Amino acid sequence: MTRRRGAWLRGVVLALVLAGLVLPILIGAGLMTCAAFGVMPALGAGGATLDPWRTLFAAPGVAAAIALTVWTGLAATLLSLALAVLLVAGLHSRLPARVWAAALAPLLAAPHAAVAIGLAFLIAPSGWIARGLSRWATGWHVPPAIVTVNDPFGFAMIGGLALKEVPFLALILLAALGRIPLRQTLAAGRSMGYLPSRLWPTLVLPQVWPLIRLPVYAVLSFSLSVVDVALILGPATPPPLAVQMTRWFLSPETGAILPASAAALLQAALVIAGIGLLRAGEIAAGRLLRRSVRRGGRGSPFLGAMMRGGAVSTGAVLAGIGFLSLAALAVWSFAWRWQFPDALPERWSLRAWATAGPGLRDATLTTLLIGLAATALSLALAIAWLEGEDRGRLKRAQPAEALVYLPLVLPQVAFLPGLYMVFLGLGVPTGVGAVIWAQMLFVFPYVLLALTDPWRALDQRLLNAAAALGAGPSRRLFSVKLPLLAVPVVTAAAIGFAVSVAQYLPTLFLGAGRVATLTTEAVALSSGSDRRVAGAYGLLVAMLPLVGYALALLVPAALYRNRRGMLHGPTG
Repeated sequence: MTRRRGAWLRGVVLALVLAGLVLPILIGAGLMTCAAFGVMPALGAGGATLDPWRTLFAAPGVAAAIALTVWTGLAATLLSLALAVLLVAGLHSRLPARVWAAALAPLLAAPHAAVAIGLAFLIAPSGWIARGLSRWATGWHVPPAIVTVNDPFGFAMIGGLALKEVPFLALILLAALGRIPLRQTLAAGRSMGYLPSRLWPTLVLPQVWPLIRLPVYAVLSFSLSVVDVALILGPATPPPLAVQMTRWFLSPETGAILPASAAALLQAALVIAGIGLLRAGEIAAGRLLRRSVRRGGRGSPFLGAMMRGGAVSTGAVLAGIGFLSLAALAVWSFAWRWQFPDALPERWSLRAWATAGPGLRDATLTTLLIGLAATALSLALAIAWLEGEDRGRLKRAQPAEALVYLPLVLPQVAFLPGLYMVFLGLGVPTGVGAVIWAQMLFVFPYVLLALTDPWRALDQRLLNAAAALGAGPSRRLFSVKLPLLAVPVVTAAAIGFAVSVAQYLPTLFLGAGRVATLTTEAVALSSGSDRRVAGAYGLLVAMLPLVGYALALLVPAALYRNRRGMLHGPTG
């Protein structure tokens, strides 16, 4: 009976997830594909045609926008991957796990938009770095006439993306190292005479790459199609393709929807091509590695020293820029009188917060409402999914899981406008409810991903003992399983909340521009002249996820302060 109920429970959850979260993505992508070829009855376009594509490629600056998209996306991904590998390879054995977690947490928690705004405040011609150098190094009395933010080559955008993605990929690498026999691998390599500079590319990376391939693809997809970071740091004339396409979709000119849909399909094609290029690079690198191994090289002590020095330098630079970017948000939000080239404000004030007052309060409450609702619903679905799997003694539904993770690699711009058009066509009201649902498309995969491994690693002997004492399935869940999994559960919730706070396009499209969250307002204000108000919004965007992660650490510690063995999650 329990197995049948478990199978029924997972079946219901799978049906809800596939029908409510996966199918709409496919419908949105399908609608965008039809519109790209001129089929959109709502606009009176019923016949297949290539006119949207002709209009797209005839638009000014499209070719440059495509080239810029490819360049910035590939450069940000490859740079982030290289720096993450260098960082972990050089320092993983020298720093305890808790130090890694403490060092990476602030940058991991802060949304892309907040870090991008802080970086813009830092590197702008009138930014903090220029102010700090002016008195003793440059002699600048007015901001220099140089382009550091929104530069035409996208260097600022690449740097802003790398600042966020390096910590993410480093954490993924650290997790992957725990799933391979690292100590034995390194010992075997040393016994064969391999030096440290040779151990990682020859023995370690080939083992961990299959474990990090999907996250790398997700980083590539995001970097090729990001909108909020591109609006803050990217070039403006022309902007990346995703930015231009978003503007077309939001244009009052309904005729722009068809070429915008063609641009969305082209954006998806660029992501697919980018993934294919990475795959080809992986194959080529494997062949080169095999040739190198056959030549019998054992590595260079000089390269080993360079790797360690590079790892320390990379970590210090990333941490310094990251924390200074977040600090810049705080400084500007409390600054009042701050003339160039003073390094610090002459006067401090709360006037920026008072000026933002009602709008800031409403955006904060809306962000909290949407984030908590999307996280709670996603967490409930994930727990029901895994619990049904356990009760029914079922194998992993790998095809369904693959579909759930589809939003992590599929560009948002490839289906979100289609979902918006579906809502309009069906007369479904947009607003907070629609935004909560749209954000769940992205929150749920991260929550499920964070919770799956700890859930499956739980020692089944504990549950068997509870069953032997007469505890039924529900009591075992609430009295044994969830208390033992308190740390993974609250961590998954913190991750889900951080993902929700960071969402820009889902809020923009499914909110129809009427739902103002901290992220949408911060991005809108970032191009304005009042850095103080933008800093206030950006600071709250960064702080809310940090508060979530802090609660994820404090709540289990408070609940189980007399049960220290339960604070470290499941043991197998």
